[in-house]
Amino acid sequence: MKKTVVLTGITTTGTPHLGNYVGAIRPAISMSKDDNITPFYFLADYHALIKCQEPDRVRQSSLEIAATWLALGLDTENAVFYRQSDIPETLELTWLLTCVTSKGLMNRSHAYKAAVAENETTAENDPDKGITMGLFSYPVLMAADILLFNASKVPVGKDQQQHIEMARDIGARFNHIYGEHFTLPQAVIDEKGAILAGLDGRKMSKSYQNTIPLFEPEKKLKKLINKIKTNSLEPGEPKDTSDCTLFSLYQAFATPDEVAQVCQRYDEGISWGEMKSVLFEKINTEITPARERYETLLEKPTHIEEQLQEGARKARAISAPFIAQLRDAVGISTFSAK
Repeated sequence: MKKTVVLTGITTTGTPHLGNYVGAIRPAISMSKDDNITPFYFLADYHALIKCQEPDRVRQSSLEIAATWLALGLDTENAVFYRQSDIPETLELTWLLTCVTSKGLMNRSHAYKAAVAENETTAENDPDKGITMGLFSYPVLMAADILLFNASKVPVGKDQQQHIEMARDIGARFNHIYGEHFTLPQAVIDEKGAILAGLDGRKMSKSYQNTIPLFEPEKKLKKLINKIKTNSLEPGEPKDTSDCTLFSLYQAFATPDEVAQVCQRYDEGISWGEMKSVLFEKINTEITPARERYETLLEKPTHIEEQLQEGARKARAISAPFIAQLRDAVGISTFSAK
């Protein structure tokens, strides 16, 4: 039976946090152990340059993200785990796709339109201020990431769904002109997927500066959990689990039976201090073994590099012959005797 090709990229601009773990990393790690799937997971360092011009941050984030996935048990025998910049065929395909992509399609990108709309609210009213070609043509690079390995499934959040649709449009246009070369991908959106709230109750996000880093040391983890905003209900007063950051975090790590028990304690009026202690113990218990592996990996970056290079070797065994095929399809080839 032919395996399903699933592809996911992780932008290297920050430190992985609990929201990343629950929403994307944990399910992807599980998927890496599925014999019916060939997963491609990559560090999207070229994508990082679109919004981050801090070289040290990109380098450190790449190291931390790679160490995180390996520490959490990514099966690199089954999964292809690589760094985007180690696959030169990605950029070559980006250009081939750029040449069949209409500017009108790029104009409709939500990220580009949002940047223009924000610029138009300023006194200068310059719609293009600060908008780079990287931001404008980002969907083409994303399409190249996906189409290069003919991924049929791409797990994304709802905010990225349009980019998968654009990848389909771009791939279909290339196929129409040059023949059937690309599988058109499907977005996989987990409607029931957990979106964790951060310290202030909003979605946990680097942009809100409300995250809880995944591998914080115990003392720092406890301190951050104690900072989570709660309401003013006193101990003994029944509390509502809905819209409660503490409860949503606990639910993401606990079993159904444990969740039911905590629901009962909410009805009985558990104090916020006690609930924060319960939450800390639950998260820390799950994370501690991986945290220790993570810290060991950070001290051995050469092992991480070996894993990424092996992933790149596996990826290029596919991408290099495929790009040669695509070159021939568009008319770029060497001359040979008739």
